Formats: sequence, structure tokens, C-alpha cells
Amino acid sequence: MHDYTREDILRLVEEEDVAFIRLQFTDIFGSMKNMAVTGSQLEKALDNRCMFDASSVEGLEGEEDADMYLYPDLSTFEIFPWRPQQGKVARMICDVYRQDGTPYEGDPRYVLKKTTAQAKEMGYTLNAGPECEFFLFHMDEDGLPTTLTHEKGGYFDVSPVDFGENARRDMVLTLEEMGFEIMSSHHEIAPAQHEIDFRYDEALVTADNLMTFKMVVKTIAKRHGLHATFMPKPKAGTYGSGMHINLSLSRDGVNVFQSAEDKNGLSREGYYFIGGLMKHMKAITCITNPTVNSYKRFVPGYEAPVYMGWSGKTRGPLIRVPSGRGENTRIELRSPDAAANPYLALAVLLAAGLDGIRDQIMPPPSIDENIQKMSPGQREALGVQELPRSLEEALDELEKDDLIIRVLGRELTDKIIRARRKEYKDYCMQVTDWEIENYLYRL
Repeated sequence: MHDYTREDILRLVEEEDVAFIRLQFTDIFGSMKNMAVTGSQLEKALDNRCMFDASSVEGLEGEEDADMYLYPDLSTFEIFPWRPQQGKVARMICDVYRQDGTPYEGDPRYVLKKTTAQAKEMGYTLNAGPECEFFLFHMDEDGLPTTLTHEKGGYFDVSPVDFGENARRDMVLTLEEMGFEIMSSHHEIAPAQHEIDFRYDEALVTADNLMTFKMVVKTIAKRHGLHATFMPKPKAGTYGSGMHINLSLSRDGVNVFQSAEDKNGLSREGYYFIGGLMKHMKAITCITNPTVNSYKRFVPGYEAPVYMGWSGKTRGPLIRVPSGRGENTRIELRSPDAAANPYLALAVLLAAGLDGIRDQIMPPPSIDENIQKMSPGQREALGVQELPRSLEEALDELEKDDLIIRVLGRELTDKIIRARRKEYKDYCMQVTDWEIENYLYRL
């Protein structure tokens, strides 16, 4: 994030020989879109006069006023390091506005900005740090992605076992060139699975960074002849890819979750925030785990959470309080995956946590043992609930949660539900390889 002025950008475009500027925005499903303009049209873009037809963009189609405007956020101006040195390509992330100059309520970035503004009215700023996992697979002779890999690497392996080390290194270097502070990178548990973690920041910056991060990872992977996918569960019988999100609130620059007197290092606000998350988690899951495939990850034995519990000691629950204390005190939510729209995900997480603080919702007692290894009777005695086990269940929960609906807005909520119910219905109509293998020969 930069403190650029209009004049700074005009000067940089000229000095750096930037030929194209991509005006990027995100649809409701978390896919990045863009409209490119040349340097000669930059002033028009900076004057918020670049219009686009939204009628064919998923989540925007059906609008009576389909012509929308892109308002660039000057702080997001970046020159892509991988483009030509002459005639470079840059980008700015944009907000979507209506013709009358008002923000479009269905713009995911607007939803997050609206929610963070409400937090500021309460005196809070949300800081968020994601842990992004992804797979690197081969492409076929036509350049299409596969789920094939020749490597057998595992957790923290190095080359020559880790075949993706060179690609991952180039991703890190490119991200740093674009201003990211990379905390760590390593091979994950499954073959061909990787993780790159970048430093936490305020919610809107983090959401912007996540969109940029996924674009960089996919771009650099392709330059290495590989396909990078953030699909939550691309292969059965192995680990899926999550996107754990670390959350903390600050007031006047001080982390309000910290408490030196508490056994878990948490303040009352920290506990209330967990309480709010737990109260709304089933509906939130529809946003943080938005695809049919997301729920293939929620199976026992592969580290992803299945049951709703929290702990300040164990590593496996839905919500954990990591060991860092003082200014490093934070809450880690382990259920999200990178298929989520980051703007909507952070908006609903923040709103749920603030609801917990407003209503002083204490979470249930912590469970400091492995919930997944408990018997059903033990979990029932403790009142442990399950996360939704399918997209359909999560959609049902979203429809019942008035707070999450208010955060998203009724119109946007209806669009999400309508699109995802169609996705689930289409999925249920498919005949899978598993069904052929198990039924064809004996029925």
C-alpha cells in the first residue's frame, strides 16, 4: 500500500514507460476482473470516468443500470515486475460505483469498507493475516491444468524432494518486489502442496493483498510450466488446502485482545470476539467456504476442522489462540479456504466478532484436547456442534442469520444464495467416477 497522489501516478507512468494500466475489481465470487486502459486514458481513469458494462459480470448481471464506473484506489498502484521492461503493465484496484456517484452496494470491496467503518465507530481496527496453501500441478500438452505431479514431498521438505522450490522462490521474490513482507514459505504436507505467508495488515489492505497474491502465484507458476490452484480439495485421499486467518483488533494502535493476567492471554474483548464468531460460524461458513468442493476438505483425519470448538493450547480446533502474547495476541480461524472472496470473508468475520463484543457473548469453555478423536457421546456431553457438512447446509444457515444478511445486504445475499444453490443442484446431478467404479459392475 502506497501513499500515492494523482500526480505521483502520472509521473510514474511516464518515467517507468507504463503502456497499460489494468483497472481491477472483484466479482461476488472472488474472481478478479479488469478493464485495461492505455497511458493516454490514465487521466480519464483517475477522474473516475471509466465506465464498464456490468450486465455480463457474475453477480452484477440483471442490474437495471448495467453501466457502472470504476473508481481507482491510488494506494494500490503497482507495476507488474514480470511484464516487459518497455511498455510495462501496471494496475490499480477499483471500487465499483453507480452512475449517480454512489457506491454499488453489491461490490465486495464496498461491503468490507462499510464494515470496517462501523468498527472504527466503535474504536476498533481489524488486523488480519492469512496463511495461504495451494497446489502446483503439471499442465498437459495443450497447456491445460491437470492434477498430476511427480513429486513425493511432504511437510517442510527441501529440494531435490521438493520439486516446486524454484517456483515458490520466484513467487516470493516477485511478491517482495511488489511490496509484500513475506514471513515464511515452505512445502506443505501433501505432495505438490505449498504455503506462503505474508505479514498481517488492516482488513482492506489484506483483502487487496490476497487478490494480488493469488494472481502472482498463478502467473509465476505458469512461467515455470506449472498450474497453481487454490481449489480446497483437488485430490481425494490426501490433505486439502486451507487459508487459516489470524485476527486481532486494535484501538489507538494497541492490541485489545491481549491480557497478561488471563491464562490464555486474552482480554474480555478477545473472548467476546470468539463468542461472536462461534454464534455466527455456521452462516459464516457459507462465505468462508463457498464452493461444493470446500466441504470435501471437512473430513476427519486431514487436519481441517470438522467440529466447533476453541482452545488456547491445542492446534487442531476450529479456533485457536496461538502462543504469541502481548501485541502478538491473536485468534486463528482454521476453517476458511482460499476459494472465499476475501472482502466478504473478512467483512462477516469482523461483523460477527463485533456482535460478540456488543452483546458480551462469552464462548463455551475451551476444549484442550483433540475434538475429532472424542467419541460422539463425549462431544454431545460437551455440546460440541459440527460445521456444515455441505454447501446446501451452509446456505440454509446463511438464510437464517439476520446479522450476516445485514452485513452482506439483502440483494447481495440473495444473489449468492441463488448462484450457490444452482451450483449445488448442478453438482448433485453429476455422475462421478466414484459412482461408476462402485456401482456399474454390480448393479
